Amino acid sequence: MSPFRDMNWKEKMASIVGISIFIIFLVGFVVGIYFFGIAGVFNLLGVEYDTVWSLLLFVISFYFLGIIVEIFSKAIFKLTTLYIKGKSKVTGIRVCIEFTSNWLVLFTVDEFMSSITLSIKIEIIVAVLIAILEIVFEDAVDKE
Repeated sequence: MSPFRDMNWKEKMASIVGISIFIIFLVGFVVGIYFFGIAGVFNLLGVEYDTVWSLLLFVISFYFLGIIVEIFSKAIFKLTTLYIKGKSKVTGIRVCIEFTSNWLVLFTVDEFMSSITLSIKIEIIVAVLIAILEIVFEDAVDKE
């Protein structure tokens, strides 16, 4: 495999198209996991939504707003647990911060969308579930 600058224009275009397709596939895969996960949880909890497109908009909004809120919640978690000893205390604080940030995002997206209405009970259940899943998957990735 030769460096990019040594390739002719056909090879460069093929490389760019291949990488672009890979990135699109990767983003689609992540959004798909969120979409089907939230759709499944909503189905189990009996949440009704107008159309599949409104659910997709809900998931995309939740995902992107969640990225922004997570930046701040990670900083708050790091600062809060800086001087705390004990794994159980740190885990408890982490669950509380993750839950709060997830609930804030769910509440915000739900308030701005009229096609999906979540009760406070369902918001809390979903926020707890997402917080626990995020912690479990993040810990599994950190151990590898």
